[in-house]
Amino acid sequence: MSSRSAVVLLIEDDPNDVLFLKRAFKKAGVTLPVRVAGDGQKAIDYLLRAARAEDPEHYPMPCIVVLDLKIPKRSGLEVLEWLRHHEEFRDLPVVMVTSSGEAEDRRRVMHHGVEAYHVKPVTFEELLDLAREIRGEVEDHCKDAAPCPPEEDVKG
Repeated sequence: MSSRSAVVLLIEDDPNDVLFLKRAFKKAGVTLPVRVAGDGQKAIDYLLRAARAEDPEHYPMPCIVVLDLKIPKRSGLEVLEWLRHHEEFRDLPVVMVTSSGEAEDRRRVMHHGVEAYHVKPVTFEELLDLAREIRGEVEDHCKDAAPCPPEEDVKG
């Protein structure tokens, strides 16, 4: 398995949510670069490239994943199941951030081992509180990760 880099992989299809979450991360003191995959298949493709270390500058192995449940091509649950069925990703920390407050969604996701499950907040102040919580997860899981050069979104 390739070593983890100090980078957050954000798997989110709504560009507004990406923008607001990145802003909240910055205000909350999350200093790691954030790579964005706009759907579940792009996220899996990114992670496969990272695991093979074929282009570590563009596809560094993230130290944490922030995952939306309702995304195109492959749902967040499918991505999470895929992660947990591949040895090199079983212990990759995942924080679920979704618009779904459904108890069944929460139960299914928690069954697959996520660090936390959060319903997307409505106000920026609530989003900032969420970003601070995620900062705690980042600090916990990324403290020993290798440095990563900043880059914007996932290609491919």
